[in-house]
Amino acid sequence: MWITVAVICAAIVIFLLKYVFTTPGPNPFATDTREPLKPMVYIRKEKNKVLKQGFVSSKVPEDLDAIVIGSGIGGLGLAVLLAKVGKKVLVLEQHDRAGGCCHTFTEKGFEFDVGIHYIGDLLEHKPFRCMLDQMTNGQLQWEPLENPYDQVVLGPPDNRRIYPIYSGRTRFPEELKKCFPGEEKAIDEYMRLVKKTGRGIWLLPMLKLCPAPLAKFLVYTGLANRLSFFFKIASRSLTDVVNELTENKDLRAVFTYIFGTYGNMPKDTSFSMHSLLVGHYLNGAWYPKGGASEIAYHMIPIIEKAGGAVLVRAPVNRILFNDAKEAYGVSVMKGQEEVHIRAPMVITDAGIFNTYQKLLPKELQAMPAIQKQLSMMKNGEGGLSVFVGLNGTTEELGLKADNYWIFTENNFDELVETYLKGDREESARNVPLLFVASPSAKDPTWQERSPGKSTVSLVSFAKYEWFEEWKDGKVSNRGPDYKALKQTFIDSILEVVMDVFPKITRDKIEFVDAGTPITNTYYIGAPKGEIYGADHGIARFSAELNATVRPQTPLKNLYLTGQDVFVCGFAGALAGALTCGSVILNRNLHLDAIALAKKTKNMNSKVKGE
Repeated sequence: MWITVAVICAAIVIFLLKYVFTTPGPNPFATDTREPLKPMVYIRKEKNKVLKQGFVSSKVPEDLDAIVIGSGIGGLGLAVLLAKVGKKVLVLEQHDRAGGCCHTFTEKGFEFDVGIHYIGDLLEHKPFRCMLDQMTNGQLQWEPLENPYDQVVLGPPDNRRIYPIYSGRTRFPEELKKCFPGEEKAIDEYMRLVKKTGRGIWLLPMLKLCPAPLAKFLVYTGLANRLSFFFKIASRSLTDVVNELTENKDLRAVFTYIFGTYGNMPKDTSFSMHSLLVGHYLNGAWYPKGGASEIAYHMIPIIEKAGGAVLVRAPVNRILFNDAKEAYGVSVMKGQEEVHIRAPMVITDAGIFNTYQKLLPKELQAMPAIQKQLSMMKNGEGGLSVFVGLNGTTEELGLKADNYWIFTENNFDELVETYLKGDREESARNVPLLFVASPSAKDPTWQERSPGKSTVSLVSFAKYEWFEEWKDGKVSNRGPDYKALKQTFIDSILEVVMDVFPKITRDKIEFVDAGTPITNTYYIGAPKGEIYGADHGIARFSAELNATVRPQTPLKNLYLTGQDVFVCGFAGALAGALTCGSVILNRNLHLDAIALAKKTKNMNSKVKGE
């Protein structure tokens, strides 16, 4: 029996390799498009000429090859990939600026990012970095964070423990062993499992790229779990795996602290998802020089050069289909008027729920294949953000280019469950987990742009239902009760921040405001205020779901891109764009990115040798 299974596995691997290496479509990375660095643009009006191009019919290019709904990195990234092979793409964004969660906003002279806090895996020879360099013509610059890049803070003020998290494949575990003497075996086994799981990620994009019958065969025979440890261990929770490694509760907490980057408490988290994040930061963490808006600012010109456009204030209210259930365009609301735009394909970065539940006609929503995909996914948890503008430099305020993860204790599952199931006013007064970062400390251009000022971004979670009663109110004035609830959250969160950062005092705060789940719905189109798209719980990482939710939808000419196709975060959404682009261009772009990195590394070695 085992010999038969081995033969079948070998045959399938050979078939997969043949399939993925047969790449007849055009390669977006075939030509090195990097240019010498140009002077950075700090003048907001100049940047807005690129980022805030409002929708009018006259700006819509003729003879489009594709329409992309949403300008998050999943949408913009895909548009760039298509533009680099000569496709004319129109990107439509409902907000008043492009970028999705990569956009920034300014209040009272303070610029805040909304979703980019730190990004890993950006060493110069890595595929992710090489790909981003090509997708921005070499103009997007990255600034490394401090090492340690994260600080894990556990416990109340009178019993607070701080554990530094270092980057480096050997330094990360070595520093943990210094903090937890006697736990060397547990730390080594944790690292072994993380790396082994990460190596199995190759099958995730393959399940989405290979022919659907083959993907189903791999799933229903159980071969997907045999071929990839990523899927084999995916059904195990982070809590279960970590609890088997050690009895030390602080070490368990340090192993699991980064769960806030995907939004599920450890007992509801697949160890596979967690391993991806740990591996993502093993080589370090970076921040975009000039702020998060630099990402969209350097991508949009590539789309425009190919004849496309990125237009904002362009809310798509429905996707257009013919009688054969083929997408042929979209309808954009311009005031009270509908503007129809045609293209041979429509790609949506609006998320699976917005796409299937809001943009499809009712009769197409009811299709069994659509309903099956929806039944396999659920909305992620709502996000809560607090933006603080401070008078003082980073040095004066004791801020560094790192992040703090602050928890009231080390029992994360109990803390989060009690918080999310609690009375909203009580929970607002006792937020148990908090991410703290200073964009101004991470960006070396900040002091030149905003001398004597600093910013702090604070992120946690909150139930959409706590704020749902005000969802239909005016965004700038939802009423006194809503304002009072926001203020309760702000006050309790600031108390924690000022305790951990004693140089930040009330008199230094010039601006503070909070974004709630319904704020996220308004600005980034998140149906339930989620910041990571569809839920990233254990079910999300089954082989069956990943073979079912693919870039190709059950409707011809309609495709999905972004984080709901792959996983959450900047890198995950961009991987979703690569996966979608692979399907559209009939070419495995994941392999092209790897080949690009090898080519770039060889070129750099030759240059250094000369």
